[in-house]
Amino acid sequence: MHSDLLLVLVVGTALAFDFTNGFHDTANVVATSISTRALPPRVAIGMASLLNFAGAFISLAVAATVAKGIVDPSVVALQPAIVFSGLIGAISWNVVTWYYGLPSSSSHALIGGVVGAAFAANGSSGVMGDGLVGKVVVPAIVAPILAFLVAGFGILVCYRIVGRLRPGPVGAGFRFGQVMSGGMLALAHGTNDAQKTMGVIVLALVSHGDISPNHIHVPSWVVITAASAIALGTYAGGWRIIRTLGSRIIKMDPAQGFAAQGSGAAVILAASHVGYPLSTTHTISGAVMGAGAAKRLSAVRWGVAGNIVAAWIVTLPASAGIGAAVYGATRIFGVNSEAGPVIVAVLILIGTMLAFGRRLRRGSPLTAPQA
Repeated sequence: MHSDLLLVLVVGTALAFDFTNGFHDTANVVATSISTRALPPRVAIGMASLLNFAGAFISLAVAATVAKGIVDPSVVALQPAIVFSGLIGAISWNVVTWYYGLPSSSSHALIGGVVGAAFAANGSSGVMGDGLVGKVVVPAIVAPILAFLVAGFGILVCYRIVGRLRPGPVGAGFRFGQVMSGGMLALAHGTNDAQKTMGVIVLALVSHGDISPNHIHVPSWVVITAASAIALGTYAGGWRIIRTLGSRIIKMDPAQGFAAQGSGAAVILAASHVGYPLSTTHTISGAVMGAGAAKRLSAVRWGVAGNIVAAWIVTLPASAGIGAAVYGATRIFGVNSEAGPVIVAVLILIGTMLAFGRRLRRGSPLTAPQA
């Protein structure tokens, strides 16, 4: 049994991460609908926020994977600072990539942070290698490729069907279709991403002694609070990343937006069903590239796409390194001391506020532009 204060701090940090996940990954859900003018920005984000919340209640398979399939719950039970350090690693990486407008994976940041902290605490025995490779690394490679191919095939079929029809009605029809496919993507996003935070909170409850490592389950209050945090973060919006994903990779037409959203939603929902903590960023970015490349290879700005891929590659090791470093810093004050996490949390809060303030001074909007 560990400190109640430490549990509150870890759960609060987890919900803060969930909020940053929401505003960081808003672009995954709404960028295509906004860039093709299928929906006004505020309407698109409001709809995505509500469906993110609803999606969190569909399944708990991903939460179970995060709670018991990547790091050893019995190791976490002895050292709650592992969960806290992993969360700080993920939040730090989210803020850095948001600052530079890169749509990196919040999911992989979270998993990398927790894995790095667990490795720093107990070496390789604290990390479940088979789960990490089979349920994180392999899907990270397969998902964007699959979404690329499905979106590419989908847009070719769409063009074949409507190729001889009048552009005006066709564009209006696909914009309506984007409302439907965008809704499915938002629902899929909530189903997969909100559950990762649920899994981390469950690990915190294991370390506190509220849940047995041998009988992992997700309490109802965890589902509700995690769903609420990601929905609020989604509503806050990540407008810098929306611009990158919505227009800098390709200039999309409504048909491409419909194909990208539909294929992304299909891949994410399939992964959620089997419990894979998939990166929605990887998936929808791959779908956007596929929808553009199938029409014309030169339509994709491959330089921007390359920068995004580079951010993907470094996310796991970078967040793992930060998580390990934070764990080392908290250990200075004792293995299960409250002082280390409290001091680190205050420093991270100050750093995040400074980053937001710097962006505001440079004129980069943090909220929606006027529709």
